Amino acid sequence: MLMDTQSLLKAAREQAGYYDIGDERIIEALDHLINALNAEAKLSQRGYQSVQANLLAQLTNRLKIEGYLASRPELLERPVECPLFVFGLPRTGTTLAINLLNTDAQRRSFLRWESQDPVPPPQANELLAGPRVDKSQAMVDMSLKYAPYISAIHHEDAISPTECQFLMSPSFAAQYYDSIYDIPSYHEWFLHEADYLPAMEFHKRFLQLLQADAGGKWTLKNPWHPLYLTELHQVYPDAKLVMTHRDPVDVLGSACSLVKAVRPMFSEDVDLHAIGANLLETFDVMIERTVAYKAQFGWESIYDLQYADIMANPILEMQKLYEHFGEDFTEDVRAGMTQYMLDNPKGKHGKHEYRLEDYGLSDARIRAHFADYCERFKIPTRAV
Repeated sequence: MLMDTQSLLKAAREQAGYYDIGDERIIEALDHLINALNAEAKLSQRGYQSVQANLLAQLTNRLKIEGYLASRPELLERPVECPLFVFGLPRTGTTLAINLLNTDAQRRSFLRWESQDPVPPPQANELLAGPRVDKSQAMVDMSLKYAPYISAIHHEDAISPTECQFLMSPSFAAQYYDSIYDIPSYHEWFLHEADYLPAMEFHKRFLQLLQADAGGKWTLKNPWHPLYLTELHQVYPDAKLVMTHRDPVDVLGSACSLVKAVRPMFSEDVDLHAIGANLLETFDVMIERTVAYKAQFGWESIYDLQYADIMANPILEMQKLYEHFGEDFTEDVRAGMTQYMLDNPKGKHGKHEYRLEDYGLSDARIRAHFADYCERFKIPTRAV
């Protein structure tokens, strides 16, 4: 059985009770995704059901968001001022950085449960507790029951900050889909042909909904934002940008391992070498676009943060970040971050192990491939 755009739209409209999807340009992205899933993803029966449910949920959420914004159009007049974005190649410390920043009571992060059930937007007292949080946490607990090893690679609870690419996923141009499914034609379209602007514009609309009754200084994380820096700047010209960096040998192995852990949930035919090739090309594009952005706006337009430094002295590195952006690093902020580190020691959720060779790669090849990147960004590397 094949999926099709119009049937999914019809079902989502019935569930949401609203017809208008907003920006019609997202249909092209959804068509590319569905065509690739039908032709290339080699979905298992369980995988097919999961994919269909996911796409339906994404469309339904989008329709609910558009319906709510139509009922409160004044929300779209409220600015999203000076949001701070943390990004970098995946597995470079973005999660630690956002979790530390999230301890600052003045900040507002995009939480995992909000990506799943955002309408109506939460009151401030609903951010960390309530039926929607409980439902989301039950889903986390269920997934960890069947795939506990994922927590050792990347752990999130319902109230954890999550990747803001899930503000883009209801527009169907998000790296999320390229990671969890093996869909080469979507990968090619997404990296080299896709218009990211509709997804980034919806990203802002989503935030304008969420900040309706629970505001704060938006502090967001998505490793993949180097792909969309031009569009991000167009939508958020006053954004504060932070990029994390880590030895690419460790980045590739860790990122490949995470994709390997997820793809069997959807297909019984997982090509590990394809995972390696996919991520290698994606990282090349991310670096190329980052360098181009810095060339256009100045090298200091993105604050660079080394994984080795944040792992060695996370509180000091956060203090430097605050000072760079002219923000007060108060004793309350320091105390909150210190407590987070005490409560979440490295390895709390298990040990993550991986081998580049499993993905058709090698330490020496990756070191040579990314030599210019490491030199340009002064990334500490270990001997291979």
